[in-house]
Amino acid sequence: MQFDRILITGGAGFVGSSLALLFQGRLPHATVIAADNLQRRGGELNLPRLRDAGVAFEHVDIRVADDLDRLPDFDLLIDCAAEPSVQSGTSGSPRYVLDTNLAGTINCLEAARKRAAAFLFLSTSRVYPIAPLNALPYKECETRFCWEAAADVPGFSKHGVAEEFPLSGARSYYGASKLSSELLIQEYVFNSGLRGLINRCGILAGPWQMGKVDQGVVTLWVARHQFGQPLQYIGFGGQGKQVRDMLHIDDLFELLCRQIESPQLWDGRVYNVGGGNGVSASLCELTELCRDVTGNRVDIAAVPETHGVDLRIYLTDARRVTEEFGWSARHSVRTIVEDVHAWLTDHHDDLKNVLG
Repeated sequence: MQFDRILITGGAGFVGSSLALLFQGRLPHATVIAADNLQRRGGELNLPRLRDAGVAFEHVDIRVADDLDRLPDFDLLIDCAAEPSVQSGTSGSPRYVLDTNLAGTINCLEAARKRAAAFLFLSTSRVYPIAPLNALPYKECETRFCWEAAADVPGFSKHGVAEEFPLSGARSYYGASKLSSELLIQEYVFNSGLRGLINRCGILAGPWQMGKVDQGVVTLWVARHQFGQPLQYIGFGGQGKQVRDMLHIDDLFELLCRQIESPQLWDGRVYNVGGGNGVSASLCELTELCRDVTGNRVDIAAVPETHGVDLRIYLTDARRVTEEFGWSARHSVRTIVEDVHAWLTDHHDDLKNVLG
């Protein structure tokens, strides 16, 4: 597919701004528009980068349909806008996460439908339910928890969690809002002829991510080491052995470029996208990498109690996306940590106020 006008919602956030800059560099003929409501701290630091690269910026709140209606025309919408915290709504009202992630996606779908534009949705591995994932057999290894074989569970193997993993069960308001959005995208494909694609991403990481305790763990870990701030191993006994796979933002971009070149596959299908076991780390393994790369050690407290939405292990089985697009993650966990550390070093004064 040839796209001349690309709209990226959440365009001042880490993922959105990174993709906007990468697409503008890769497709100089295209007009790239970044739309964002600028509610997340640190997003304002991306505006000069977008402007200098020739990316147009629109102050838009996707919860407001009129904001999207007044935008210039576009032929591809990449929906990166989200309240990304898995803990959103777990204490108090979930209204904000639902309004942003579900109602906001509905508004984006309508904006795309009206313009006959294609729709690429960045979903999450958090659509998979918590209890079945935590019930998978595991053993405690020296530096991480390790899954063991369970041949009777659909969509689960030594490669990790595939798209066929059962979806019955609670998954957090965040995960539920994303799964609901996926279902609506498929309805728009079926009923309105929308060209749509869904990527269920694991942990995305890289420079310009404003990491927090509940989202952006890699940046948080590197930044705390860089700026000498304490950390905590929270849950599962407080040992830091819980495991996630990771994906460098540049690897995600390369996948999106390949997907754009395969229009015959834009039929609402779903892909699990992540680094898999080869690009994974436990928190204590991530700590050792951060110590090695930054040269610093910080205090890390143990909090044994586990939050209800936490996962012991999640690893992506990305074989479907590899088979259909010839894609795989290229950046190792060490490379991700090194890239984040270099960014923190280059922008030390600005970022200390945000991440320090």
